[in-house]
Amino acid sequence: MHIDKKERMRRAEELFMQGFNCSQAVVAAFADIYGYTPEQALRLSAGLGAGIGRMRLTCGAVCGMAVLAGMDCGSATPGDRQGKSACYKVVQQLAAEFSREHGSIVCSELLRLKKGAPLDYEASERTAEYYRTRPCVKQIISAARIYAEYLDGAPSIPPSVGEAPESVW
Repeated sequence: MHIDKKERMRRAEELFMQGFNCSQAVVAAFADIYGYTPEQALRLSAGLGAGIGRMRLTCGAVCGMAVLAGMDCGSATPGDRQGKSACYKVVQQLAAEFSREHGSIVCSELLRLKKGAPLDYEASERTAEYYRTRPCVKQIISAARIYAEYLDGAPSIPPSVGEAPESVW
């Protein structure tokens, strides 16, 4: 499948700059491919932003790629270990490429937050200062590019550590 990578990256950035969270921006940028409306994609991924519900765990952009991988190759058959494994492999490869580029897939590490910083469920106000001091937009654009390359079958995403060099795409 050929994907207009630059358009998907632009769309993800645009969604984030409109005020959607990192996961929403990534998922909604590709939702049409899977038959989801923008509203469905935004709602589906809403709870995964800011490191899953603003708990600063796995980066929302990475979670967005995992949601998209599930739409693309996830199994819907009970007991399908092979199907689950194939999807997990894709998710791990996507996450590994993101980590290679950014040094981590953990939101708190990407934001350089102090260990043990208190959690808060209040969403940050989106101001010019917010966008200027956060690396999030670069990570969202990167996640959109990584996912577009996966869909396009690009071999640029290296296999996970310890894996044979063959790729699932």
